[in-house]
Amino acid sequence: MKTILTMAFALQCLTLSAQTEFPNTLTLPEGSASPKASLKNIEWLAGRWVGEAFGGTTEELWSPPDGKSMMSVFRSVVNGKVNFYEIVTIVEENETLVLRLKHFHADLKGWEEKNVTQDFRLVKMTPDRIYFEGFTFEKVSANQMNSYVVIGSRKETLKELSFPYTRANLN
Repeated sequence: MKTILTMAFALQCLTLSAQTEFPNTLTLPEGSASPKASLKNIEWLAGRWVGEAFGGTTEELWSPPDGKSMMSVFRSVVNGKVNFYEIVTIVEENETLVLRLKHFHADLKGWEEKNVTQDFRLVKMTPDRIYFEGFTFEKVSANQMNSYVVIGSRKETLKELSFPYTRANLN
């Protein structure tokens, strides 16, 4: 569990401006603006997704778009105990999309400061991929997706993790 928390904490310390390119994640060139985009393009993300990571199970529940936003809750469970949660939003702002997240311990005590979120700017969209800086969603099929996340606190420790998910029922 300590390793998971250390890795997730490193994500919140990530400085993407120092990132080298990885196979499945991108960054915006310095001074570039995010492309125009709408939540209409990513409605496929809505639903319940389950997978395995960090030595246990992971789950993401994504709402359909409403109010110019999509929201998600994430949880990591190892050995029958919650390791951590995330609350995630993708919002339409200034004719583009922004992904924001906050981490929480199992007791819902936040990792980030009260008014701090981890923000990921949109880099690029294709019909099957949504590229935010250091964070990508890939639609493999109607019932499979992958998430890719760059974690690390220094350029030398950055690495890209893959999270394969399968669409699941809500029960």
